[in-house]
Amino acid sequence: MTEKKIALVTGANKGIGKEIARQLGEAGFVVLVGSRDLARGEAAAKELVAEGLDAAAVQLEVTDERSVQAAAEMIERKYGRLDVIVNNAAIIPVGDDAVSRVESDVLREAFETNVIGLVGTTRAMLPLLRKAESARIVNLSTSLASFSQVGDPESRMSTVLTLGYNSSKAAVNMVTVMLANELRGSGILVNAADPGNCATDMGGWDAARTPAQGASVAVRLAMLGADGPTGEVHAEAGRLAW
Repeated sequence: MTEKKIALVTGANKGIGKEIARQLGEAGFVVLVGSRDLARGEAAAKELVAEGLDAAAVQLEVTDERSVQAAAEMIERKYGRLDVIVNNAAIIPVGDDAVSRVESDVLREAFETNVIGLVGTTRAMLPLLRKAESARIVNLSTSLASFSQVGDPESRMSTVLTLGYNSSKAAVNMVTVMLANELRGSGILVNAADPGNCATDMGGWDAARTPAQGASVAVRLAMLGADGPTGEVHAEAGRLAW
């Protein structure tokens, strides 16, 4: 068993997820590159290893319970514990739209990955996280899940009409708070990170922020000290209004 801390990042074969894995690797973690397509995860892990980082690919489809359980069992066999999980895997489903136009199947797809998949993956990894001296759980959120910002007609967030993504990420915020309450006193801190709108497949390649900038928020929360916050959502500037 390695003495290095072990971090699992879901959806880490590209974009913000890969940058989170890279920055955690640079901080000395063994990074497990979770990817639903193993070949893509292996390519990303190979890239990180070529940079001198300790990385390995893990096949992980968050909507497939057998895949999640197999990943947990592999981590148990090889590493014996998990110090950090970053729940980065998420989608904006095709057809996501305003309340009056979005189809029910589109909403189901958003919640299946962004909420149910996140909860199922976290639940499967909790026994491994409990074996760590002080584990961290970081869920990726967004300003589009902020009632304060989306409810402000002067905010740009009020103009983004993606009900599936916005509402599922608002649910992620509640998952974050409830899990933080459940684990309070255990040494496991649970927070959510808003990376901002970054130049990725999801954010659009014309976005102002780089994936590396967006990743830094999640990495900071993954490396909190024992006196760090729990049950909060943070953006680059600090705690995000709900």
